Amino acid sequence: QVQLVESGGGLVQAGGSLRLSCAASGTIFGLRAMGWHRQAPGKQRELVASITSGDTPHYVGSVKGRFTISRDNAKNAVYLQMDSLKPEDTAVYYCYALASLDNYWGQGTQVTVSS
Repeated sequence: QVQLVESGGGLVQAGGSLRLSCAASGTIFGLRAMGWHRQAPGKQRELVASITSGDTPHYVGSVKGRFTISRDNAKNAVYLQMDSLKPEDTAVYYCYALASLDNYWGQGTQVTVSS
């Protein structure tokens, strides 16, 4: 069974940067959109950014201008470059992949931004 494997989380000071990576362990047939959600303690999971199979990105308003999503279709991978990080960006970040026959989720990676 294909799994999404995430990396790149960690602890960073406010104003710093992190780059999250997410790659599939195998081929995902009929891959469509990929993206990232996040969930902060005591809050609902929210969509942070997504990117279509045609490389059109979408961002939640709070990260526009600071985060950049990209993908590598050959590797079934998606990336999230996070700049100018704020303490309110602290959360567990989950990547996902939407395909014709199934949807996939990563296990989550912790991002902590200190003030």
